[in-house]
Amino acid sequence: MLALLIAAASMTAVDAERAFAADAKRLGQWTAFRKYADETAVMFTPQAVWAQEFLAAKKDPPKAISWGPSDSWVSCDGRTAINRGWWTSASGKSHGYFTTVWMREGKSWKWSYDGGDALAAPMAAQKKPRVQRAICSGFDKIPKEYREEVKPTAKIAGKPPADAGQGRSADGTLIYEWRVAASGERRFEAKLWNGRDYRTILDQHIAAPKE
Repeated sequence: MLALLIAAASMTAVDAERAFAADAKRLGQWTAFRKYADETAVMFTPQAVWAQEFLAAKKDPPKAISWGPSDSWVSCDGRTAINRGWWTSASGKSHGYFTTVWMREGKSWKWSYDGGDALAAPMAAQKKPRVQRAICSGFDKIPKEYREEVKPTAKIAGKPPADAGQGRSADGTLIYEWRVAASGERRFEAKLWNGRDYRTILDQHIAAPKE
């Protein structure tokens, strides 16, 4: 039992991503998405939707997509992370990348943002994902408004998410925001604290879906 508790406490966002992908194969694709999604998790269809509401009635496909993390950016306190990686459709004919924001509450990791796009060629997989952690110094230089943890979107029952959202780690060392236009065009930007200021780690632009 002690070994299990220690293992749970040391689980990283990379571990969580791999467990998520494995459960998609074992339990079913959308079953796994529901299992790991936070209650305020947001995904895009292409407009922003509450993940739990959108996924509630979806039936698992016969075969799940495959994916894995290639990069992980982690807050100083280790409780918030952003993973980026590759995905491949069940048929193997479609490829792309994903970006997932993870938040740890107690011993459990839950995703709160899931986005990405298709690519013409497969993204290179990494046997050992690259992990970058925020610098744990210079906290007095972090703006006060960034020192309190918030979730990307506050959920309002019966209403869809707004066309923009943001979030940050409790220590303010990892911040991010997203926007989606009426056309479905999206942008996701994330920054990591380097001890003096914020460094942009992701600035993703997703084109509107072709009609």
